[in-house]
Amino acid sequence: MTASFESIFKRIAPAVDFCSFRFVEESTEKLSVQQNVLEPPQTSIDRGVMITVIDKGGFGYAATSDLSESGLRAAAARAHDWARLTAGRGVTDYSKIAMPQSSGHYRTAADQRPATLSKREKFDLLKVESANSKIDDRIVDWGASFWTTHSKQLYVTADGAMVEQEFDFMVPALSVTAFDNGEAQTRSFGGRYNGFCQQGGLEILARSGFHGAGKQTAEEALMLLAAPNCPSGNMDLILMPDQMMLQIHESIGHPLELDRILGDERNFAGTSFVTLDMFGHYQYGSNLLNVTHDPTMAHQFASFAFDDDGAKAEKVFVIENGLLKRPLGGTISQARAGMDGVANSRACSWNRAPIDRMANLNIEPGEASTDEMIASIDNGVLMSTNVSWSIDDSRNKFQFGCELGRVIKNGKLSGVVKNPNYRGISATFWRSLAMVGNADTQEVMGTPYCGKGEPSQVIRVGHASPACKFAGIDVFGGEG
Repeated sequence: MTASFESIFKRIAPAVDFCSFRFVEESTEKLSVQQNVLEPPQTSIDRGVMITVIDKGGFGYAATSDLSESGLRAAAARAHDWARLTAGRGVTDYSKIAMPQSSGHYRTAADQRPATLSKREKFDLLKVESANSKIDDRIVDWGASFWTTHSKQLYVTADGAMVEQEFDFMVPALSVTAFDNGEAQTRSFGGRYNGFCQQGGLEILARSGFHGAGKQTAEEALMLLAAPNCPSGNMDLILMPDQMMLQIHESIGHPLELDRILGDERNFAGTSFVTLDMFGHYQYGSNLLNVTHDPTMAHQFASFAFDDDGAKAEKVFVIENGLLKRPLGGTISQARAGMDGVANSRACSWNRAPIDRMANLNIEPGEASTDEMIASIDNGVLMSTNVSWSIDDSRNKFQFGCELGRVIKNGKLSGVVKNPNYRGISATFWRSLAMVGNADTQEVMGTPYCGKGEPSQVIRVGHASPACKFAGIDVFGGEG
């Protein structure tokens, strides 16, 4: 197929300053068992091509699912027409932008991957965890699911670039809801937004601890029913990796997206409190904060070798020792802003144009153990697993809630509390970072549901983080 598409592209590519061809094919399977009942399997195949043209300063693109030569030729003509129409009418002269000329291959790491299971065997695994979740009459809803995707991508340009990438994604999920005396509490495995998603195959189940999670999750849901409300006040806070994931995503990832900083998202998803003049000298967090954009990390959800504009991926510090260094901007945004960014021009599908998207955005491990962080706190709360979030349209003021909390008193973990929440301001919250967990506390997580763009794009994002301690945070319970 690669050779066929390459030869067709050479025949149909117009004589312009730049032309690219991006083919994407994704095969998806979703299996679910809800309250011990097998739900109908959901399978789909989606394929198509995006053709992009830059000519005489104009920029145009067109997508098609008609993969015949005539269909691709028609899409190329439409993209060329849009480039002609926009030439001289935009704020950017796209012909002055040097697009990447990369070639290479990428394949999801497959070490230790077991043989593929049949659909029946996968359902049997889900049935076990579903059945093990119903441990009490107060368990009123429960379910488990697997979501697997295989993606093939080909990117070629008229000037000789050629990138082939192939991905395997898996998203296990399990959730249990308990109800008693007019109150419901839900506990989920990895979060209600599938935080244990990774690249790979069924070995992800072992890495994430899915086997046996049904009973444990149900026990924690019942424990939350009996727990008191989270205390309120200014206190120290430990966030576990399944909440750090959300904190990184909302208060570092989105604010640092360069197209948002340049104003592209203002009419849809908001702007950013970050401005171009902050890079190189703004103290984003304490000197313990080190954040990397790392699409090269094995098994992480958004790992790749090249972004969707062909830029080569590499590990880059965007925040180092608390200092803001680089935005999350791909090739075109870098040219517009006149500054270095990262390889993160990404599209959710063949029928969307690439825009600036965080990929694997990670906090580098520090030196503290979880026990050391707990021992350092006289009065505080440890929180796990995001359940709710609210953040303003400049990605600054926020309020986040978790599923489960543990009170910390005099350096020791105390009882479980329900409905734990905290609030802060991104511009100052990260400066309260007081301890960063070591590599033993780190977990590789992510989300399949990062939304941005107009028209909307929902994309895969990875976040690896250790547990972290923050000092003097406004904490409150469900009645706060």
